Amino acid sequence: MSVSMRDLDPAFQGAGQKAGIEVWRIENFKPVPVPQSSYGKFFTGDSYVILKTVALKSGALRHDIHYWLGKDTSQDEAGAAALKTVELDAALGGRAVQYREVQGHETERFLSYFKPCIIPQEGGTASGFKHVESEEHKIRMFTCQGKHVVHVKEVPFARSSLNHDDIFILDTANKIFQFNGSNSSIQERAKALEVVQHIKDTYHDGKCDIATVEDGKLMSDADTGEFWGFFGGFAPLPRKTVTDDVKIDDAIPTQLLCVEKGQAEPVAADSLTKELLDTNKCYLLDCGSEIYVWMGRSTSLDERKAASGAAEEYLRSKDRLKSNIIRVIENFETVAFRSKFDTWPQSAEVAVSEDGRGKVAALLKRQGLNVRGLLKAAPVNKEEPQPYIDCTGNLQVWRVNGQEKILLPVSDQSKFYSGECYIFQYNYPGEDQEECLIGTWFGKQSVEDERNSATSQANKMVESLKFIASQLQVYEGSEPILFFAIFQSFLVFKGGLSDGYKNFISEKELPDDTFKDDGISLFRVQGSGPENMQAIQVEPVASSLNSSYCYILLSGSLVFTWIGNLTTPEVQELVERQLDVIKPNMQSKLQKEGSESEQFWEILGGKSEYPSQKIARDAESDPHLFSCTFLKGDLKVTEIYNFNQDDLMTEDIFILDCHSSIFVWVGQEVDQKLKTQALVIGEKFVKRDFLLEKLSPQVPVYIINEGSEPQFFTRFFTWDSTKSAMHGNSFQRRLSILKNGGRPTLTNKPKRRTPVAHAGRSATAEKPQQRSRSVSFSPDRVRVRGRSPAFNALASTFENASARNLSTPPPQVRKPYPKSDSSNAASRSTALASLAATFEQQPPREPLMPRSIKPRPKSPPKSDSNSKENTMSSKMEALTIQEDVKENEVEDEEGLTLYPYERLITVSTDPAPDIDVTKRETYLSSAEFREKFGMTKEAFYKLPKWKQNKLKMALQLF
Repeated sequence: MSVSMRDLDPAFQGAGQKAGIEVWRIENFKPVPVPQSSYGKFFTGDSYVILKTVALKSGALRHDIHYWLGKDTSQDEAGAAALKTVELDAALGGRAVQYREVQGHETERFLSYFKPCIIPQEGGTASGFKHVESEEHKIRMFTCQGKHVVHVKEVPFARSSLNHDDIFILDTANKIFQFNGSNSSIQERAKALEVVQHIKDTYHDGKCDIATVEDGKLMSDADTGEFWGFFGGFAPLPRKTVTDDVKIDDAIPTQLLCVEKGQAEPVAADSLTKELLDTNKCYLLDCGSEIYVWMGRSTSLDERKAASGAAEEYLRSKDRLKSNIIRVIENFETVAFRSKFDTWPQSAEVAVSEDGRGKVAALLKRQGLNVRGLLKAAPVNKEEPQPYIDCTGNLQVWRVNGQEKILLPVSDQSKFYSGECYIFQYNYPGEDQEECLIGTWFGKQSVEDERNSATSQANKMVESLKFIASQLQVYEGSEPILFFAIFQSFLVFKGGLSDGYKNFISEKELPDDTFKDDGISLFRVQGSGPENMQAIQVEPVASSLNSSYCYILLSGSLVFTWIGNLTTPEVQELVERQLDVIKPNMQSKLQKEGSESEQFWEILGGKSEYPSQKIARDAESDPHLFSCTFLKGDLKVTEIYNFNQDDLMTEDIFILDCHSSIFVWVGQEVDQKLKTQALVIGEKFVKRDFLLEKLSPQVPVYIINEGSEPQFFTRFFTWDSTKSAMHGNSFQRRLSILKNGGRPTLTNKPKRRTPVAHAGRSATAEKPQQRSRSVSFSPDRVRVRGRSPAFNALASTFENASARNLSTPPPQVRKPYPKSDSSNAASRSTALASLAATFEQQPPREPLMPRSIKPRPKSPPKSDSNSKENTMSSKMEALTIQEDVKENEVEDEEGLTLYPYERLITVSTDPAPDIDVTKRETYLSSAEFREKFGMTKEAFYKLPKWKQNKLKMALQLF
């Protein structure tokens, strides 16, 4: 565009306001929108502008602008594309990263927009070419290169084009051949098959045969013979020759140049530092295969255009026109650009605020540009994070003591010490089978030897399960929401009990601050509800207080509860619930912030200043996927852009980084020895911080094994579980899908064995207790939801609630309702009716996570040996009800077959077949529904969903 042009090009009006891709072709030096149906279709004689808009979790929109130059495009047309890119960037606020893409040398980011590949066609508009429309099929041959995205290039249809290093696709009228060079990798072969599928669908309407030919197998089968027949028979292949197109420029040393009056002059410096960059100037950074244009925030549009022109001229003078040009603006530099510098200070991320956008718009207006397309940021998503795990499974916890692990009784499962390390195993219902998560928790005061011991023992547990379990490493203070959801009520005491901790404080002559019942202790209470609440012991001083939290202060026989002014009623309720566990038989003295007693401050050692803002926790950011290579302790990673499930190759290890958690995915075909190094790879990734995102060294690290992917990992993808359950390497799997019409094929779907519980060395043959999540009732107050076994067992030892007037009575461990006990029906209906009535006073609380899709039937409670007659009578009664139902062919108004209550509950020994397990209550007769729920079906379905679920949980129908 010219400097005097005041209005944004009409073709760009409204661009970049929603996530997705937009494409314009340059025609007569102006951008013309390309129909969405033609995205990915490029002509060699044209130039294009491509805008990629991504909606970030923060609510902002990120833009990447690419201008693609066909090999036959004119220099004037290419220049117009470059100028229009600058103009579009200005309209979007001047923060977009701009890429120059040259045909055949496109960046992986660009190619990821048009998976599986782009195959430019001959022709063009402004160059004088006509878009070629072929009437009859012409035999073509392509070469494919790349493990993650595929660079496809058409080559002459001749034997001399073939070699042993690459993969070739021969496209004939009735069959597509893929020739796999003997030196090509399995991953490259698998990716090339995606190109075969693309050619079949695009140029053959999906109607042609597919054949693969292996280099070196001569005439072993008919397809091989037919392939070589097109070349006049088999003959030895030549070695691959290095051409200008594959020349490696990375050996060129990185050089910084300053652009002055359109000329690039080298900057003299011993090392590259950010301080060399002046905000009033533009610079070139020559990195060989790419050259960066850095534009200071205070530079004008004319100066930025001049810098872009200088970059083009610089590459022309070096005869490197195929190198990529990447333009970045100050404060919005890419990770790749920053990594080129020896030092780059990690400053806080620049906020994309409305005020900042206004300043950008004003600056651009002064420089003669209409910026009506400048965007507004979307509202930030402040939803409560979800755990994405079923919370009704079985939990076992071990405390690490030296090289041993000691199995904890259920009553101690949620009581951790900061000086200890713990191992836990959690088995829970998954979508297709029972899932298993094995984790380690490291306290802040724990010693290195016991951390190593915990890691080693957890690794052995995973190995013994044939790598079907997922693994999690957690540090105190950095626990993910998933961890808290499993434990539900979680307590952390100071100090420790293990020999390692005691020896450590003895050697260092440190005081033993292990929690004592009769000492002074202060607990910070936090969480979002009864299913996610923690009490963390902190230093008993006033500076430990925080207006955003509630606290429990213990001093001998005295108990104080302190309520911060910024806390909500829901959080205040958690104080009483945690007090039920820590000091159940003591009357507490309520202290509201600002009206504390002198005695309270005296115990804390006097008043002092304290913060009011909540403790910051790392929020989940937009995920990034990396492919990993780990050789001799050296980790190298390659980012996969716009990733999907098909990018996870079974031969490789991948890392998914979402800032608040790191996931290490391990393919089934990965070497067994390398599998055992998965956690080490994750730790090295965290240490290197490849995204320069200030990654916490204590970020949770998950190990995910292929074929056992849990929901908290698959939620980042559009997931097809049948793909991860396939056998064979990546190429064999992709070929099977291709020959099956694009659908995964499973001859024998592998059934995972149920993960077994690991007994500790000191734990004899103790049977793990089933986790009960049924709701417990109190005549005075209704519990919000059921507790974990650890919480129930902890509180069950403190049954004497009469010692003080509790606002929240201690939780009771209740047995499941008897199968056939009509005497309890009335009281149960009364209790349920009371529960339903209290819902109107209860604030609505959304469930922490969706329930399991396919609940697992649980084993019924064992009966005593002298009760066989009662059991048989109960079974006969159930059989009688079943026969009555079958005999009368009872159906409800919707035509559903009705079943007795005993066959619909989740722990039924004779479950009803072919029912919707998420709506078990619909199969009850009206009379039995009224008896169990204390209301009609019509009244029940008028209740909010969360109220319905609570009633169903109480009746074991959820």
